[in-house]
Formats: sequence, C-alpha cells, structure tokens
Amino acid sequence: MKKTYFATNETSPKRKRLFYAMSMLMGLFFTSLFFACREDIDPNPTKEETKSFVSYLIKAGNNFAENNSYPSTEVTSLKFQAIFDSSCIYKTIDPINQFDINKLYGVADCSSFHQVNSARFGWNWVENAMHIHAYCYVNGVRQWKELGTVPLNTASDYELIIQPSYYLFKLNGKADTLSRGCSGNTAVGYKLYPYFGGDETAPHDITIKIKEL
Repeated sequence: MKKTYFATNETSPKRKRLFYAMSMLMGLFFTSLFFACREDIDPNPTKEETKSFVSYLIKAGNNFAENNSYPSTEVTSLKFQAIFDSSCIYKTIDPINQFDINKLYGVADCSSFHQVNSARFGWNWVENAMHIHAYCYVNGVRQWKELGTVPLNTASDYELIIQPSYYLFKLNGKADTLSRGCSGNTAVGYKLYPYFGGDETAPHDITIKIKEL
C-alpha cells in the first residue's frame, strides 16, 4: 500500500518526530473507536455458531454415535448444517478401507429397513480432504455419488429433497440425484445419525456437529 505524506515547511527532526508520533496516536485512536462500534465483529465466530448445534460422538472402537436412536419420521425434505473438526481426520488399518463411506445424516424410506431403502449424506477423509457423498440403498442395492469436499471447522449446507422417483441431494448449493425405490413425495421411515464404517470401527473419538434447519 502506498503511504501518503503531508508537506510541511518545518525541517526540524524533532518537530518531524513529534508530527509522526501524533499521526500514529490519532490513527490508533480512530481504529480502536471503529472496532468498538462494530458490535457485529465476533473474535471467534465458529465457536459462537456451534452453540445451536448438536454434537454427535462416535467413541473409539465403535461404529454408532453415542445415544443413537431411530426416531420415526415422515419428511418431504431434510435440511441441515454440519461441521467436521480435526477429530474427523483418520487413517484406517487397511488402506483400502480409507475409501469406505461413513454416514452423516439422512432417513430410511419406503417403510423399510435402511439397508433396503434409505438416503443419506456420507463422508470420508481421503487425500487430506473431507469428501461428501450422496449415499442410498434402493431395494437393497447400494449406490453413491461424490458431491464435493468441505473445509473443516466450517458449517456447510446440506439438503435432501424427496422426489417421486429419485432423491435430490444438495451440498452448498451444488445438486445431484440418485434413484429411489418407491413413489410419492414423502420419505416414510426413521432418521439415521452419524456412523463410522465401513469395515472398521472408529480409530479414535470422532465428533460431528449437526443443526437441523
């Protein structure tokens, strides 16, 4: 940035030092006054944002999140935000299992077991990035598509929309589809919460934060 200098007839080094000192003090005063008036500035916005999120803990050696349940539900869409932190970075014992898709959030469908019909967002940590997937069972056949990557410690937007013959998945506005095993605009089943695996259990405690919208 170019500096702006003010012309002056005073050539005394002492007066110049006094002039620059006064200029610096005035700059500091107006800067502090500006930030004092900006009530919207949060020194730690991520921490503030997470207050309304529910934390799901998958303990080391487990697949399911703590206090997992299967509440029945009938939904036409499921919209939420999720935050992954550094605890979601992992390395599997078998390198091939690194590509297994863990589960984030979704619903069983068609009044059936979730390994028969369901739609969920999935995730895995591959090549130093958090990859998000559309993940479904359709009449017992598993299918998936990668949707993209998301940063750690940041809330990303997810939406699952139920269509008569397919599921519409949205990640931060980017959309893709997977086929569905029944008709109608309502998923009838139960909610599905975070799950690790795959063929392996969680190698350490993993925490995922979710806020349904």
